[in-house]
Amino acid sequence: MKRKYMLILFGLVCVTAIQAQNERKFVRQGNKYYEKAMADTTRLDTAQFSQAEIEYRKALDKKPDDQKWNFNLADALYKQLKFEESADKFKDIADRTTDKTEKSRALHNLGNSLLMNNKLDESIAAYKDALRNNPNDLETKYNLLYAMNMKKKQQEQQKNQDKNKDQKKDKEKDQEKKKDQEKQDQNKDQKQQPQQNKISKQNAEQMLQALENSEKKIQDKVKKIQALKAQSRKVEKDW
Repeated sequence: MKRKYMLILFGLVCVTAIQAQNERKFVRQGNKYYEKAMADTTRLDTAQFSQAEIEYRKALDKKPDDQKWNFNLADALYKQLKFEESADKFKDIADRTTDKTEKSRALHNLGNSLLMNNKLDESIAAYKDALRNNPNDLETKYNLLYAMNMKKKQQEQQKNQDKNKDQKKDKEKDQEKKKDQEKQDQNKDQKQQPQQNKISKQNAEQMLQALENSEKKIQDKVKKIQALKAQSRKVEKDW
């Protein structure tokens, strides 16, 4: 069976018991909202994730540099489809931590946030950075392959679009050339028509001379006929 690709996200980090009571209260409450939203697999309950975000921020007001709480906040932002904000938060976590495992987890989720924002090149780079810190992470390898396949499909789609655009341009050029040629042929016909009807001076003189010669011959014939008639009448009178 063909494997169906689906993004894998590293989830929230639990809070240790050594943290202050009030801070833990906010984080525990945030975790409850988060887990309740995750329990409903039929829909994305952004309202519950939003409540989790609020509680995590309350805890971070008291301890802003806590990496685990910041990770949970970034995760809650991601679940609300706030991919720009979650990407900034996961990047900040990755930049701050020196622990390779934690850095790899943050970079993995950074890659997810970038991918969901259709920033494929940056997403692929984040997954590769995650694998540099944890080369054996199968989930990151899986998501990297997913992103690379998306990139390949996008390139193929862009290539087809460019090809279609070029074909369209070529077709438009051919149609434009055809129109220009038809226009040129039409103008040529219009110019040739008067020239075909126009009689040169030499031809006109020849035609006029022919008409005059013809008319002269007719006049000569008429004169001969009249002379014969006159002679006939004269003869009759003499008789």
